[in-house]
Amino acid sequence: MPGVSAARKAAFDILLAVERGQSHSDDLLRGKAVNALSPADRNLATALVLGVLRWQIRLDQQLHALLARPGARLDPEILIALRLGAFQLQLLDRVPAHAAIDESVELAKRAGHSFAARMVNAVLRKLGAMRFDVPEETPVQLALACAHPAWMIERWAGFYGIEAARAICRYGQSQPSSTVRVVSAAVEAELASAGIRLERGELLSAARTVVSGDVASTPAFRDGRVRFQDEGSQLIGEIAACTLLNLGRPATNILDVCAAPGGKTLILAERNPESHVVACDASPRRLAQLRERFGACKDRIEFRLADAAALEENSAFDVVLADVPCSGTGTLGRNPEIRHRLHPDDLPRQAERQRAILRAALRAVRSGGAVFYSTCSLEPEENIQVVSAALAENPNARLISLRSHIEALESRGILTSGSARRLSGCITPAGALGLLPGVFRADGFFVALIEKAE
Repeated sequence: MPGVSAARKAAFDILLAVERGQSHSDDLLRGKAVNALSPADRNLATALVLGVLRWQIRLDQQLHALLARPGARLDPEILIALRLGAFQLQLLDRVPAHAAIDESVELAKRAGHSFAARMVNAVLRKLGAMRFDVPEETPVQLALACAHPAWMIERWAGFYGIEAARAICRYGQSQPSSTVRVVSAAVEAELASAGIRLERGELLSAARTVVSGDVASTPAFRDGRVRFQDEGSQLIGEIAACTLLNLGRPATNILDVCAAPGGKTLILAERNPESHVVACDASPRRLAQLRERFGACKDRIEFRLADAAALEENSAFDVVLADVPCSGTGTLGRNPEIRHRLHPDDLPRQAERQRAILRAALRAVRSGGAVFYSTCSLEPEENIQVVSAALAENPNARLISLRSHIEALESRGILTSGSARRLSGCITPAGALGLLPGVFRADGFFVALIEKAE
């Protein structure tokens, strides 16, 4: 009887938990079970989990067409075993077909479904002999080809055009670059001596793409001297950190209203060493993680348990960063299961809370100060429409174009040479910055700067 590799068993357990709504894949992939695997098994388990979640819509369509009763409802364990086998057969060239099929059959048996093992074997053998050529001409075709919900693709094609929608989808179906923030040459040299190979980032002088090596195993990572952070996320922190300096004023008090996981908070503190930074989060668990992670900065960062929408501070801060909870549609490459959980009706509900958070941020900032509103969403309801609603409610607030601020970042060496010109094409007519996945090696983000009049 064939065995089941540790990587496939771990991937099966994680995908089953996600299917049942018990947890999120990113949390489980950082858990003890995966960390206990060898590096090779950890990499394979991660590739299997994220790959199945990315391609699930297309895999399910192919699998259900091969069932004796197409469209029949399958037990979750059988469905996960089939998806794992199908993903390896269709999209992992280096995995032998017999290993993908035999271990999927064994996973079904071990999950208590011996009666279905023959069906799993038959369906996967049929699938392994087939090749699929899916066109991408229309939004509906593109949705199936790239395994996205059709409603998402139709929206993106309408907002950004079909070519941009294709680029978004293709980026979402690939494994994103592993990017770290390196703030000193000494740390970079230390990583190199540990066998870590890095390449310069695409936009930011402090960003590095990991080419090879295990950064997480180094003392520099454990000590917090290097950290993983998408380059688009770093860019938000950089623009917010230098907002008032670009307006010709220093920032004394800075508020991050939705701070976890804290990468942008640290950039705010790094770029404003004389300032007092207040980091808020509504989750006691996440706030405790922030305190532990940034213990070395506790003299300059104050941590508060607070609901961002119910902040009571009045005109107390020079800069407020409102990097609000959102649908996350700009991060589907990194968080593929979002596409399975998000529905169109969720967007108005998200926007209602986002408007409440932005109102609170505008109350908290002093006259002459700036609020920086950002999301990792591609949806107008969460982006410019939230900003427009806030401006309509606040006649003393105005939107400031980010063009000159981005140019200032390049002149100060924070952006690499030529990056301001490349980013200029992403500035919206209103002056906000909209990054689409696939334009750079970064997730999608929306960022807008609002100044409160004196």
